[in-house]
Amino acid sequence: MRENWRSKLSVLAGVSALALSAVTATPALADDAPVSPQEVQIPADVTIVEGGAATDPAGPVESVDPAGPGGQAEAVEAAKAVPSSSTCLGSTAAYGTSGCFQHNGDIVWAGDTKKDGMSAAVGVYTDYGRAEEVCVNKLGANTWATCNKNYREGGDVRLRVLRYDGDTGKFYQPETWSGWIPVDGKY
Repeated sequence: MRENWRSKLSVLAGVSALALSAVTATPALADDAPVSPQEVQIPADVTIVEGGAATDPAGPVESVDPAGPGGQAEAVEAAKAVPSSSTCLGSTAAYGTSGCFQHNGDIVWAGDTKKDGMSAAVGVYTDYGRAEEVCVNKLGANTWATCNKNYREGGDVRLRVLRYDGDTGKFYQPETWSGWIPVDGKY
């Protein structure tokens, strides 16, 4: 009788521990809003590059003339262009931001997925010592911006996605890092 009681207590303790670990170890999803923005420290010498709207996945448009053909409507449609999943590597997302690297053209894509007053930011780091840069999408929610760069073909890049407040010049969590991505696209 005593053995039966001990085994029941043991099972109950195990189930309780399992339930507690499932509740406390569940990671936050990319769409879960942070309780309050947590500032992220970025080195002072990091270059911040404002991304432009892309008109096709092969390259960015640095500026769109609102008075030109198509005007503002053309600019809005260009900003809604989405990177091709077949050419954009290292897709990474955190609350309000998505980013990837297009190896043909060395283009960094920054997608702003939340209307929260902040911008999407995608930091780019290399494995060969090039100065760090951050591509910022100031085009608004539900848009994609591109930054056209030129990286060493034999090198790798790593992306860091996070939020950016242009009024204060500060970066905020949540943030996520990609793995290392070959610049030439050959894994």
